[in-house]
Amino acid sequence: MANIENQKFIALDISGKNYLSWVLDVKLHLSAKKLRHTIEEDNAVSSEERATALIFLRHHIDDGLKYEYLTVENSLELWQNLNDRFEYLKAVVLPKALNDWAQLRFQHFKTVSEYNSTLFKTVS
Repeated sequence: MANIENQKFIALDISGKNYLSWVLDVKLHLSAKKLRHTIEEDNAVSSEERATALIFLRHHIDDGLKYEYLTVENSLELWQNLNDRFEYLKAVVLPKALNDWAQLRFQHFKTVSEYNSTLFKTVS
């Protein structure tokens, strides 16, 4: 059977709820593979690099998104399409998360485990 690579991190959900962390994970992994330039504009990219990056991106998105962007054959185009679709989350989710983080106080909790539980819910 073919050697199928395991996912390196959680795939992008079709709702986009994990988009912000997914973007960071993708950028870090593509940088580690020396393929980050494949999702940046105005860069010369070989067809092999483009295909490798596209395979990586498609491997880390929800099946519904794979079918929706089935005809996209360029890693930069797929990256931009996903960005256009979910970028609004930075304006919606990030300020709320920052506010939740600022309002979180250790003394509001009876136990450390209760604090940690709420803290991890805020972070994710």
